[in-house]
Amino acid sequence: MQRPDWAPDTIDIERPSVARMYDYYLGGSHNFAADRAAAQAMVAAVPEAPLMAQANRAFLRRAVHHLAEAGVRQFLDIGSGIPTVGNVHEIAQRIDPESRVVYVDVDPVAVAHSREILAGNDRAVVVQEDLRHPERILAHPDVRKLLDLSQPVAVMIVAVLHFVSDDDRPAELLRALRDALAPGSYLVLSQVSDDGRSGDERAEAERVYRRTDSPLWIRNRAELTALFDGFELVDPGVVWVPQWRPDTPESAEDAERAAFMGGVGRLGD
Repeated sequence: MQRPDWAPDTIDIERPSVARMYDYYLGGSHNFAADRAAAQAMVAAVPEAPLMAQANRAFLRRAVHHLAEAGVRQFLDIGSGIPTVGNVHEIAQRIDPESRVVYVDVDPVAVAHSREILAGNDRAVVVQEDLRHPERILAHPDVRKLLDLSQPVAVMIVAVLHFVSDDDRPAELLRALRDALAPGSYLVLSQVSDDGRSGDERAEAERVYRRTDSPLWIRNRAELTALFDGFELVDPGVVWVPQWRPDTPESAEDAERAAFMGGVGRLGD
């Protein structure tokens, strides 16, 4: 297929990317035929896939709004994906224009497009790095320049952990981030859960994502809750994402269809 102008020459447009599949689920335009084919296969296996992505994006919006209202002015969004309407910097800077946001993603298309979106915004930046290397994220000069780690930071790891295998020791990755944070910082997590899903659905979802650069690692509520080690969970704890401080009671109905569980934790003094 023809390479669009916005696609860096270094990427393989014939191999599906989870960031671009997520963009497709959200109705974005920064995806390729391979991404759309993989995403459509996922929808065939799990028809709620677009709903899952949209519910997760809404959770991110509510969490950022809650934290910004609570006084957080620094955000580190790891695995941020391709920017779409309702990103962290838009929400946080609407509440306080002085809010600072660092986006981190490993996908070069996500990073390239983020740079276009953020051009002219001196309080938001994107770096290309991987959650599996928290020490490199924390030491990155752009992170050090924009964020003051001696003050509270909200670390966002939303719709990412299911692409981190148990072999990569996610608890240790999160501990490395936690140990670098000041008291009063927050951790926002969400990932796909198989609580209440059939074994066939899980197997098919895992099969689809084996075609991508990021196979799927599904975890249950207990496993996700354990990853908040060292943080005090903010009410209502780890729940289906539509149930986390919903805008209306109706928006939390049939919450398990979203398939994502998430929560917010606060690092104590």
